[in-house]
Parts: sequence; structure tokens; C-alpha cells
Amino acid sequence: MYGAGDVRVETVPDARLIEPTDALVRVTRACICGSDLWPYNQMQHSENGQRMGHEFIGVVEAVGADARTVKVGDVVVAPFAWSDGTCVFCQEGLHTSCLHGGWWARDGIDGGQGEAVRVPQADGTLVVLPVGEDDALMPSLLTLSDVMGTGHHAALAAKVGPGKTAAVVGDGAVGLCGVIAAKRLGAEQIIILGRHPDRIALAKKFGATDVVSERGDEANERVRELTGGFGAHSVLECVGHAEAIVTALGIARPGGAVGRVGLPQHDEVPTTMQTFFDNVTIGGGPAPARAYIEELLPDVLEGRIEPGRVLDRVMNLDGVPDGYRAMNEREAIKVMVEL
Repeated sequence: MYGAGDVRVETVPDARLIEPTDALVRVTRACICGSDLWPYNQMQHSENGQRMGHEFIGVVEAVGADARTVKVGDVVVAPFAWSDGTCVFCQEGLHTSCLHGGWWARDGIDGGQGEAVRVPQADGTLVVLPVGEDDALMPSLLTLSDVMGTGHHAALAAKVGPGKTAAVVGDGAVGLCGVIAAKRLGAEQIIILGRHPDRIALAKKFGATDVVSERGDEANERVRELTGGFGAHSVLECVGHAEAIVTALGIARPGGAVGRVGLPQHDEVPTTMQTFFDNVTIGGGPAPARAYIEELLPDVLEGRIEPGRVLDRVMNLDGVPDGYRAMNEREAIKVMVEL
């Protein structure tokens, strides 16, 4: 990406092993993420450009001398942050704060929207999948790299549980996966706040019981009507815009919790006094997707959840620039790239 709206497919030096803990992965499927749309709309022009992509599945082509848990030929999924799996924060399940980790497409590390990736800390990062590289479950398995784990993280931060009411702010891929997560964790009532008919239809298939298409104060009033006047026990904020955060905080009932996973576009958390006096818990952040893959993987393999349905358009690598356009113009929920 060279700037807002300027995405190019270029030939770059081949990925290669550098450290003995590396693996070289040939990418078979990747994604365009909703968070990629922030720089797509806002990035200042750059002479050198920025590699893109942080969600991918692939096949291991080579491993460093110290790699122990992956081998050549393994089909693997990579979470959106790489990590060693052994530091104090990884041991606590917070791989996004790994002392020796980092982010794809940063600091000389390859991006997932490409033919191959050098994976640092391969043993701590990659998860071997018990399927072939063309398995029919690939779209759902690919969501474990980010959006399904992020929806799950929002639900956990919002303290979703059996019998509770959950409200999901945002009908993008993460919000839709948040509906799956809320259903999976036992929420009795799931309210989706969104206004795109195709996404609302999918949310209902995933378990949403109610739809709120209003915005602002009208959305708050509608949610309270649906919850006996109290608001939701659990609110999953999956957008990051100030308006969405205000809505999320405004629809939480006293003693409720808000799980924030939408990439914040503002530094301040609004409505501080209201949430303070209502004892509303505010949590969340970047999902430690690596911590959740083993938990969510059996549900995908056995067909209990189908998060891959959020991937509603498929492109090849040359089609990636158009994929950005399609997602930005809401023609697609989430684009999968097949290589």
C-alpha cells in the first residue's frame, strides 16, 4: 500500500529463512481485514510502500535448525501476531504482548497478502492443521487467524455467559463472528446492531435473535426496549468509531461489561461518568488469537460453527486491489485471497 486507495501487486525478494527459529510458509489462502481499510482510507503517501496482510494459511516449505513443532509439508494457520509461546505473557495467554513477538508486514517481516512469508518464532506462532491444503473447511479455518478469535475475545471481555443478553455493535466480519461467539458461550438473547441486509441475514443464521438498525440515541432506546428497559449484560464493540463506542457504552446495563475489539480511531473513551456510576466494566484489545486456536479448532473441524461464511468473495493475488475496493464500498463482507 502506497497511500490511501493505492494498493499495488509487486514482485519483491523471495522470503527466506534468516533465524534458526524461522519457518518458510508458502501461502495458499489469505484475507483482507477490516483493519486494513483504515490505512486504505487514511494512509499518507509513501515512496516505499507498506507490505500488507496478517491473516494466512499455508504449507511449510522449509524450517530453521531450531524449529521443533513444524515440519516441511505441514499445513499451518498463522495468527495475526507472531510470538514465541514461552514468555511470561504467552504463558498467560496474552500472545499479542509477547516479549519476543511482533506483527506481520512490519520491521522487515513479510505480509500475509503475498506468495510466501518468513515466520519468526515458528514453534510459538504456527498451528498445524489436521487437513489437506484444499480442504473444504479452509475458509472457516482461515478465520482462526483473526476474525473468529477476535469475535471470541470480544465475547470473553464482555463476559458473555449462559442466560445473558449480548449486543453486538457492528455487522462486519468481526461482529458476525462475535455473534457466533456469543451463541457458542450460551447467550440467550443476541442483538445485532447493523443495517446491511446481507450481513443481518447471516447474523440471524449465526444466532442473532434481534436486529437494531437505528443509530445514536434511537439505537439505545431500541436496545432498552428489547431488554426490559435495562440494557444488555454483554456488549461486543466491533467497529472502533467513536459513535460505535458511545453506542456500546450506552446500551450496557448497570453492572454489565463491554468488550472492545474494534480498532479505536480516537484516544478518548467517552461517557466516563455514566459508565462509572453504572459500574460498567470496559475491557478488550487486540485478540490473542494464538491462545484461542486450539479451543475453537474442534468446533470448526466438527462443523459446530461456520465462521468461514463471512468470506463472501474470493480473489486471486492480482485481484487484491479490487478486493480492497469491494470491502471499502461494502460490496463484500470479507475477501479471501486464493493463491
